[in-house]
Amino acid sequence: MALCTRRLSIGLGSALVCLMAASPGCFAQPVPAGGIVVQPQPWQWWVQPSHSPVEHDIVWLNLYLMAWLSIILFLVAGLLLYVMWRFSAKRHPIPTKTTHNAVIELLWTLGPVVFLIAMSIPSFRLVYYEDRTHDPYMTVRVTGHQWYWEYAYPSENGLDFTSYMIPTNRLKPGETRLLAVDHPLVVPVNKDIRILIGSGDVLHGFFIPSLGVQRYAIPGRLIETWVRVDHVGIFYGECNQVCGTGHDSMPIAVEALPLDQYNAWVKSAQSEFSANMSARPLPEAASAIRLAENAQTADGAAGEGAIGAILPERKTH
Repeated sequence: MALCTRRLSIGLGSALVCLMAASPGCFAQPVPAGGIVVQPQPWQWWVQPSHSPVEHDIVWLNLYLMAWLSIILFLVAGLLLYVMWRFSAKRHPIPTKTTHNAVIELLWTLGPVVFLIAMSIPSFRLVYYEDRTHDPYMTVRVTGHQWYWEYAYPSENGLDFTSYMIPTNRLKPGETRLLAVDHPLVVPVNKDIRILIGSGDVLHGFFIPSLGVQRYAIPGRLIETWVRVDHVGIFYGECNQVCGTGHDSMPIAVEALPLDQYNAWVKSAQSEFSANMSARPLPEAASAIRLAENAQTADGAAGEGAIGAILPERKTH
């Protein structure tokens, strides 16, 4: 499965892989040597390279189903062409009055059953596989808000912080427009991470395509999934459920680090947030974004500036 995925990712993978630019602050530490950035690319025609076991299987299942669909397409098209040729008025001027044929009826009944069984078995397996992990290394709780994400680490002494999109007029070299965030979700590489997803207001969607993560964030419920990132780097996603006027301002950035660097980040993050409460959720965020949208100009400059005003100032080198 992995080999098939890698072959189809040739070209796209090289375009998507680059070294992460260094950014200030304990939440924007540079990706170590060999780190990659996976994000959408202009004119991209195929899925992003997969970097988790679940996404490997999703890509494989997609190719597997496409193979079956191709077989069905050519079989049905071939039968139609044969019938058009064999029973044309020129070759078959006297119509056949046959009304029943046990062999044909058996084939067109059992054939679709076989196809459905062949497609459903790996589909059901994948549904259960991506549902949860039985022995997670750690748990992260993700909460969607209008319009930012909140990440909590119950096993890290209650570490809890928010993640806002960085407006275009505050981007720094190497940061991606509409995807860069002030505080990414940081996880250790090659570890099973349980993710509990909920919402503090309306329906959101926690979607990271390269990691095979797609779950709704529903108010009053916790939805479970898991991920194991197989490479050091930054992996981008976004909210893919329309959640209000600031829906397009909810990108997701997952930063995967080696275990020793992750542990060092945890200590730094705990120190940072114990001394800096400005990174906690801002109650005026929603109203400020609405005001920004109302004042937005055609090129979006005014709106981005207003949204940027509600974010805490970013440290510089």
